[in-house]
Amino acid sequence: MIGGRRPLQGRKIGDRRVRVDRPHSPYFRYTGAGMLTAKEAATAPRTGVALVWSNLRRSLFGRPLSNEDEAEERLPKKLALPIFSSDAISSSAYATEEILRVLVVAGAAALTLSIEVAIAIAILLTVVSISYRQVCRAYPSGGGAYVVARENLSQTAGLVAAGALLIDYVMTVAVSTASAIQQIQSIIPAAYDYRIEIAFVSIALITIGNLRGLRESGNIFAFPTYLFVALAIGIVVIGLSRIVTGTVPVVPPQPEVVRPGVEVLTIFLLLKAFAGGSVALTGVEAIANGVPAFKPPEAKNAANTMVTMAFLLGAIFIGVTVIAHAFAILPSEDNSGGPTVIALVAQSAYGQASPLFYIFQGATALILFLAANTSFNAFPRLAAILAQDGFMPSQFAFRGDRLAFSWGIVLLAAIAFGLLFAFNGDTHALIPLYSVGVFVCFTLSQTGMVRHWLAVREPGWWWRAIVNAFGGLLTLVVLLVVASVKFRDGAWLVLVLIPLLVLLFQFIHRQYATSRRQLALRPDQVVAAPHREERVVVPINGLSRAVVQAVNVGRSISPDVRAVLVVDDHAYAEQVRDEWARQVPGISLVVVESPYRALTGPFLAYLDVLDQAWTPDKDAPITFVVIPEYVPRHWWERILYNQSTSQLRRALLGRPNTVITNVPYRGEEPAVFERRGRLDPHTPPDSSGD
Repeated sequence: MIGGRRPLQGRKIGDRRVRVDRPHSPYFRYTGAGMLTAKEAATAPRTGVALVWSNLRRSLFGRPLSNEDEAEERLPKKLALPIFSSDAISSSAYATEEILRVLVVAGAAALTLSIEVAIAIAILLTVVSISYRQVCRAYPSGGGAYVVARENLSQTAGLVAAGALLIDYVMTVAVSTASAIQQIQSIIPAAYDYRIEIAFVSIALITIGNLRGLRESGNIFAFPTYLFVALAIGIVVIGLSRIVTGTVPVVPPQPEVVRPGVEVLTIFLLLKAFAGGSVALTGVEAIANGVPAFKPPEAKNAANTMVTMAFLLGAIFIGVTVIAHAFAILPSEDNSGGPTVIALVAQSAYGQASPLFYIFQGATALILFLAANTSFNAFPRLAAILAQDGFMPSQFAFRGDRLAFSWGIVLLAAIAFGLLFAFNGDTHALIPLYSVGVFVCFTLSQTGMVRHWLAVREPGWWWRAIVNAFGGLLTLVVLLVVASVKFRDGAWLVLVLIPLLVLLFQFIHRQYATSRRQLALRPDQVVAAPHREERVVVPINGLSRAVVQAVNVGRSISPDVRAVLVVDDHAYAEQVRDEWARQVPGISLVVVESPYRALTGPFLAYLDVLDQAWTPDKDAPITFVVIPEYVPRHWWERILYNQSTSQLRRALLGRPNTVITNVPYRGEEPAVFERRGRLDPHTPPDSSGD
């Protein structure tokens, strides 16, 4: 225990008292022999600037959460659905439009095939969802396609899946945000001119929401998601009932509409329409990646949420496509600012003057903005898993004050906004980059699951393996189709970026592996006392309290202490030499005159000369460079001090057999210094140090 019992003498001879001192109790609690657990007070700010920054963080992100609070941050299914499924469900707002945009060039007759294309995509969605439901149960630790491919195929296959997923998550944020702005401009055309500004604000707000933690972001995002689902199902019900009863309304012609073309309907055109509509499947894998975020039983809750998400997405997607065909709705021209297909479908169902139409458009825009939230949960978690495996910088595994993977969240926001800015917020320019990565992950994860079932052979393994094998084959075919038909439109960029990311992952892993080998101890090694000699070199710029304090710290390290003054003024050097001999006896001072006015170079050259002069038959000594540093009272004063010190420290980093020690002297310490008589000319400084 820190502190402990201290006996006290009472007033009378026989009186004995005991005072129990626990100076640690406000900051730590004991959890075992030699083990302390820090309380929140131990992380409290200690300066005025730190207090202001802490209060600002609390106002934006909330109070810090401890590891014990993580259980409270787990998500029930009703919150997990909007957090992890908003991407997939919201894709129904633009997937139908992508199909129609391709088929319309072949004329009105070709548009009748939009329903068959949508059904084919829905069948693919069913297969993929069933397959990923099994991933949730087999790998409850999360990681999705990356973990499945890494453990069952190879490390490289896992990295390919990880790279594809990371790219797809970035694209999800960019495409969803751009599509949300399109929904706004369907009712407010002037919003088109401010799409970049709107994108920046929306991404910033989602970033802050996710930095606040899972439960809070779930509470924020739940209402718009459920509102969109309810109103979208209402559109499907109203539209289908009008089709059945033969009361299909006439949609007024739009000036920005794409006019049907006269191209020949070919297999390639159908495949291109299928590839465009396959964006409906993006985000399906997010639940499998975030299984640990669910409340127990995690795997079961995640699997059930997967089924709910797939059912809602399939119903809305097919329903909207059927209504768009029956109501003869066509997409608007690129960059025309015209209404979207989903807006025209809602207008036909609810009526242009109906409040429900405007509410639905608002809900559609919100869910598309919040669809980015799926990536903001999945991207940081995948980055954290990669960091734990040594394939990304270790800081991506760090959890912030609110138990969120802050580095991954901020990186995703920055890249996604940069992509939106580069493509001028154009949804149709971004779509060709989309969905390629996700089908790479689908194929690798399903193939890996087949290997998994063949290895474990638990009850029911054979039919599970058949489902995953069929899913892997089907998604491989779709991957080839999507990559080929979208290649010239921009898919080639994704196919180039994935190998580059894999090479980057492997480079980072090699660096970490090399450093681990260099730092590792042999299992049979017993650490003994040091046998190498030590010496201390103190760089100075004159005689001051900070310098004397650094010298005394050096005395506590080794008796071999010398001060080095690098100066370009001979007269000043003689003045310092006289003061040093009088006030700091017993410590040698080396003056290095620098006619070229350099400071760092001559000091490093002096250290090199010391090394070369060392006896060859002895091990090289450890050189401690003890740097005095004045610390002013106020943060704004620090720009005036220690610039040469910082430059010297950077130059010394990595120098062999050299240890850098900074000795700060604070401006509020002169009274203590005077009391100890450090600069009394008649009293040589003691060797006790500070």
